[in-house]
Amino acid sequence: MDIAWDDLWAAVALMLIIEGIMPFINPGPFRRMLKVVSEMEEKSIRILGMVWIGVGLAALYWVRG
Repeated sequence: MDIAWDDLWAAVALMLIIEGIMPFINPGPFRRMLKVVSEMEEKSIRILGMVWIGVGLAALYWVRG
């Protein structure tokens, strides 16, 4: 399998843009969300991460289908 490095860097750039939208547009709720997450147990954070990975993989499969 040949890696398309341009696609990888484009994906990383888009991830950074998307992740920056919430703190830019609405920093107050973003700060409160970070506080809530910082108070969660590690197991809950891992489960949340696993769910987001699953959602991302499903979206990638759907888009690249």
